[in-house]
Amino acid sequence: MKKDEKSSFLSFYNRFGILFILIGLIVICAIASPVFLSSANIVNLLSQIAVVTIISCGITLLIIAGQTDLSGGSIVALTGCVCVGTFKDLAEGGMGDFPAGIIAVLAAMLIGMIVNGLSGLIIAKFRAPAFIVTLAMMQAGRGACYLYTGGLPIYGIGNISRLGQGRIGGILPISVIIMTGVIIAAYIVLNKMRLGRHLYAVGGNEDAAKASGVNVGMTLIKAFLIHGAMIGLAGVLFMTRLNSGQPAEASGLEFDAITAAIIGGASLAGGVGTIPGTIVGSVIIGIISNILTLKSVQSYYQMVITGFIIVLAVILDIKTKGKKE
Repeated sequence: MKKDEKSSFLSFYNRFGILFILIGLIVICAIASPVFLSSANIVNLLSQIAVVTIISCGITLLIIAGQTDLSGGSIVALTGCVCVGTFKDLAEGGMGDFPAGIIAVLAAMLIGMIVNGLSGLIIAKFRAPAFIVTLAMMQAGRGACYLYTGGLPIYGIGNISRLGQGRIGGILPISVIIMTGVIIAAYIVLNKMRLGRHLYAVGGNEDAAKASGVNVGMTLIKAFLIHGAMIGLAGVLFMTRLNSGQPAEASGLEFDAITAAIIGGASLAGGVGTIPGTIVGSVIIGIISNILTLKSVQSYYQMVITGFIIVLAVILDIKTKGKKE
């Protein structure tokens, strides 16, 4: 393939390729399982991808800025356990479900913002690699979760479980509504706010961004804080869906989120990515998991397949977006 033809193909793929992949995958899954396109399965699929989609929206902001976060799963476990534990304590103490639920959710979001804000501060202040900082935070977050729960699950969490399991009108999952709100918020940040322009600038060319007057450090910290709030919401939905606080769960969610962002067009090199693309990537990941479950593929095989998808996503990123124009 000639250089111009290759460039045209990559340009076309970067714009529309992910949609063709999604459509092709839907067709294949519909043929493989007649249950796949049923309304019940579609609603269930949307509910299943809510947590990963919320995380992937936040991590897209970081990837665009040339950063990453490996602590997502651990912080989901920590914030989720803090949420259900706080709600249980307040409810048992006589506080009504609504105020107790508000406080519990806010506590989870605050914890997420504190932890991720600390990661952002260290990265911005000391120019430390995000990979190392967030890897350390992954360990610290999981340890903090075990300390909070005493290493034991939290059961009897009460009505807050409706956030992860409840449905409006018996049809639309509450988790999908929350996911939609996060998607809209992330889209506004990237496309309608100055912070979004700064994120693209920092990820595209940090030196040029500095020369243009962008406060790189503060931009990164803000991105990590927003991501932390989204991680907190993801933790709430994850644990309330399980109807318990499980300190050992949520491992590997960060990799699913990163994979979704990369499949959706975000570049690990920074400066490239969109929220709509990330959503499509998250849906693709969810569809693959869903069809494997419908076809009764063992979870161990699903882990292997997911691992290969991550590798393919990285190769795809290098081939299509590795060199900035």
